[in-house]
Amino acid sequence: MRNIIIGACLLFVGLGCLRADPVSKQKVVDKYTSQIGVHELTGHNDGVEVEAYLKTTNFTKGAPWCAAFLSWTFIQCDVPALKTAWAPAWFPPTHTIYTRGNPKNLKPDRADVFGIYFQDQGHIGHVGFIDQWPDNDDYVITVEGNTNLAGSAEGDGVYRKRRLKMNVYKVSRWT
Repeated sequence: MRNIIIGACLLFVGLGCLRADPVSKQKVVDKYTSQIGVHELTGHNDGVEVEAYLKTTNFTKGAPWCAAFLSWTFIQCDVPALKTAWAPAWFPPTHTIYTRGNPKNLKPDRADVFGIYFQDQGHIGHVGFIDQWPDNDDYVITVEGNTNLAGSAEGDGVYRKRRLKMNVYKVSRWT
């Protein structure tokens, strides 16, 4: 009986990350949307804001910064999350709520983190925030850094994007 109680407690603690706190979620949404329009200074992963994102992960100008943008946003909102510029790290099993093709997925929501898998890299190579996940649409609305109007993972700024849901490989929840 004791093992069952301990197991149940661990399960509930582990699932705690899946309960969204509306206050922290809204703070995250407000913060990432405030960054839409930030652009690199010279197109080489640089500029005051970009370098501030990278600094939160101990990287400096010139490094890819889509994942650093996530870290910076969560830090600004006092949400416990990763401090990493490594995109694949954003999807540990304890926080992953959606994997393409999994029938047990939870529905992604605002402020969740999405990842795009790149076959040539063999891992998730670009991340950003889910802004809208409409039920009856093939598209998701995102806000992401280090992208461009064409949707590149090596872009020049923070943009609101419209992406095909089928291109989203994983989604994690941190709020």
